[in-house]
Amino acid sequence: MDATQVANLTLLAITANIAPVIASLLLGERWNAAIDGSLKLPDQRPLLGRSKTIRGVFSSVLVTSLLAPLFGFSPASGAAFAGLAMLGDLCSSFIKRRLGFAPGHSVPLLDQVPESLLPLWLLQSKTGGTAAEILAATAIFSLVDLVLSRLYKLDRTK
Repeated sequence: MDATQVANLTLLAITANIAPVIASLLLGERWNAAIDGSLKLPDQRPLLGRSKTIRGVFSSVLVTSLLAPLFGFSPASGAAFAGLAMLGDLCSSFIKRRLGFAPGHSVPLLDQVPESLLPLWLLQSKTGGTAAEILAATAIFSLVDLVLSRLYKLDRTK
């Protein structure tokens, strides 16, 4: 297992997933249209939730494509990675809404694994990660995300 490759894959996942958070902090309420159009399903729960925005997906794809070369990947691979990371995030939000969790509620592993493992696995031919490196990057990303999300929530409650 190549530690540099694991670090680069992990940093790519962090970049794709932190870009929407930074965009939200910088832009506030500007351009934050919900990606699901605030649609509610017959269970009266949102399809995805108000925190899943077009701005978030756009910022993830833009920032990850720009920063991907720093981690040894092409801009196109960065954009594809971000798109798949956001797809994983949207899928986990859909599952959480169906399970009755409110938007913004954290569910460990469900909030981390789809948005990291999906792009890492599906883009394995582009990123060159082995199965062990992909699993290591997913585990490290999950730990980092759990810690950062706890710190972010603590800061928001002050």
